[in-house]
Amino acid sequence: MVVHQHRRRRGRAGETLLAAGVSLAVLAMGGCGGPARGSDDGPPPDPEAVVRGAADVLTRTGSARARTAMEMATGGTRVTIRGEGGVDFKNRMGQLLVMLPADVKGKAEHRPITELLLPGALYMKNRGAGVPADKWVRVDTTTLADGNLVTGGATDPLVAAELLRGAREVTYVGETEVAGTRVRHYRGTTDIARAARSASEGVRGALEAAAKGFSKDAVPFDAYLDAEGRLRKVRHRFTYVNNGVIDVSSTTLLDGFGTPVTVVLPPSGDIYAGKIAE
Repeated sequence: MVVHQHRRRRGRAGETLLAAGVSLAVLAMGGCGGPARGSDDGPPPDPEAVVRGAADVLTRTGSARARTAMEMATGGTRVTIRGEGGVDFKNRMGQLLVMLPADVKGKAEHRPITELLLPGALYMKNRGAGVPADKWVRVDTTTLADGNLVTGGATDPLVAAELLRGAREVTYVGETEVAGTRVRHYRGTTDIARAARSASEGVRGALEAAAKGFSKDAVPFDAYLDAEGRLRKVRHRFTYVNNGVIDVSSTTLLDGFGTPVTVVLPPSGDIYAGKIAE
């Protein structure tokens, strides 16, 4: 496990944004695409090239349904935050409904958080932390010390795919299945700074922020691609320090390729401009 440490570079505003994101974890702690046949011609000749090209394949594919799971562990406590929605990879936008776990008694205290994902921006409704229930919060992801890799409680599926552009030391593990679809399993590490240099324009700013915010760029991953090169599943493992070591395993699953995805931005009057409690 590679340990990442956030640099304290961004001043008071940057620390406040990160604290707002990390508070999601603190709050939590209180296939239409059809099966694809696997290949019989052995492992690919260049696993790194295949993995690095996954984001381009998704852009050509257009859109997909997405499910996310972010498992956080700190101080002996482990919680999982789940999300579900869709992503338009071609137009660089998506929407997720993020479900915080119930409390220890099983009571679902927290309303699901609606998240709108756009280039350089994250919109959240039902954010809590002093934000009125009928208001949205808009966060500039290029100012977040993690580039929204973990802040929103779900790694943006678009960013998760683009992060693979920095893949290195990739090995082909073998064939397996994800949700009934034959896939090829790859394992390696991805370099955040390298991914940022190769990323699509709408994602580059967030990854550049993450590259500056983490003291080490290497992030271990497991990626699963179908016979058409489409990313079906990716798991990244982050570790960072913020009032203690926090281990994060972020998983994104994609299916239903071609499913239409509609994102409607809230009017400016519905965007909260007040202070978010830490």
